[in-house]
Amino acid sequence: MAKGSLSVESTAAGIQVIVDNNPDSQSAAYMAAVSTGSRDEAPEIWGISHLLEHVVFRATDTYDSYTMAKEMEGAGGMLNAFTGKEMTAFYGITLKETAEVARRFVADIVCNPKISEDDTEMEKKIVLQEISMCENDPASYIHDLFAETVWRGHELGHNEAGTTEIVEGLTSKDLRAYYEDRYLIPNITVFASGCVDPEEAVAWAEESFDGMSGGRRNHREAPPVHESIYKHYRRKDDHCYVGMGFPTGGPADPDRFPIMMLNTILGAGSSSRLFQQVREERALVYSVYANQDMNSDGASMGAFFSSTGDNVPEAVDVVGKVFREVKDGVQEEELARAKNIVKGSLVRAYESTSNRIYRMARQRLVSGETVTLEDQLRRLDSVTTEDVVRAAEKVIRSDRLHVVMYGPNVKGMKGFSPDQIEL
Repeated sequence: MAKGSLSVESTAAGIQVIVDNNPDSQSAAYMAAVSTGSRDEAPEIWGISHLLEHVVFRATDTYDSYTMAKEMEGAGGMLNAFTGKEMTAFYGITLKETAEVARRFVADIVCNPKISEDDTEMEKKIVLQEISMCENDPASYIHDLFAETVWRGHELGHNEAGTTEIVEGLTSKDLRAYYEDRYLIPNITVFASGCVDPEEAVAWAEESFDGMSGGRRNHREAPPVHESIYKHYRRKDDHCYVGMGFPTGGPADPDRFPIMMLNTILGAGSSSRLFQQVREERALVYSVYANQDMNSDGASMGAFFSSTGDNVPEAVDVVGKVFREVKDGVQEEELARAKNIVKGSLVRAYESTSNRIYRMARQRLVSGETVTLEDQLRRLDSVTTEDVVRAAEKVIRSDRLHVVMYGPNVKGMKGFSPDQIEL
């Protein structure tokens, strides 16, 4: 892996510039991230962050989308963006010798988007197809339904795309007003990764974004922690998708890394407890795994599986059994394997410039920190089996168990309540 340095600087106007310099890299990446996402939207504009992300790519005051695509691809690169619950980010990655192209277009789409009526209507058609696609991908959609249930009544329960009805009603004036309210300092953070010069990155950020002053941070309130509930969302097909899990602490939780190890032991890979007991030993499911979802002030951890309806009741019982048994103890060898699973994932991700800049942005804007790979590996190594069991006892609680099923009516789940699962 290429050696490098991680630095945090600031422009004259106070924009933070986080640079992950890897001189051995052959690529360079630049990102401008805005601290606004689906949790920051009023109900009547739900989905506007995501739609705006699409529209700014249509045209700027200087370039159209074809010109940007042609020049970026000609520079051996790509221009892209993503919208999350707490951030919207725009980034370009090129060969190190054509990095100026990435810098130029990232700055242009963030600072000078056209946001015309025609472009808005065109992108609404694309986003509406994306919403339909998500709802028809049940393996992914179950995560939206689970978040909606765990964080019910709170903005963290909103998915990033919004709803068909609300997106259809958004106008270019709505997008322009949202842009002019949110895309300003102090909501802008700049990132650079790969073969990049820290001084050059700060100079670029100052020249490009320091004039975007006068903004305010979004007001956010931490989500309440709800008691257990079962929710059934119906779909016509006969296959069922189920999520079973718990709210956990956010990035500030001292047990953050033990919970990560707990999640890995439960359901990361085919050697995990869930995979072995639910699929391999009983053949109850097609797929089963554990997943974490981390936000700045709240997180969740859960098991997710898909199966035929007849198998759902027994699979739910067995997942509950796996949850319960992990509180009885964890083996040293099991924890060592879990650590290596996470380490391997981190190390592989750090071999990609695009993954590095994405992880760096997530760290800063969601977790509020900037740490090196070595720091992360040390934190993982410090977790003990006692830490994992303590985390399991704290998280895996009957009164916090949320169960969500996306599928047809299942006879054995009629009248089901999470308190039937002994934890």
